[in-house]
Amino acid sequence: MSLTLEQVQRIAHLARIEISEAEALTTRSHLNGIFELIEQMQAVDTKGIEPMAHAQELSQRLRQDVVSEPDRRTAFQAIAPETEAGLYLVPKVIE
Repeated sequence: MSLTLEQVQRIAHLARIEISEAEALTTRSHLNGIFELIEQMQAVDTKGIEPMAHAQELSQRLRQDVVSEPDRRTAFQAIAPETEAGLYLVPKVIE
């Protein structure tokens, strides 16, 4: 896929970007280069290749998931204006 000069100018118009004729030509060559690279990557046979989360085999050191704060829910709800069934009640804002 390659873009024409008119398509680049239309894209610039839709994006509300003012570009000159020389900038449109340069942009067209850059975008067409990107499209060529995409076509090359799509041409590679990837059947049987597992997707990877990262290009290198990395593992993250994770900390233990432990509770570090005491449960103060009842104390917080005691000072709330209105609660019901453990939930905070707030006035309706949108009708």
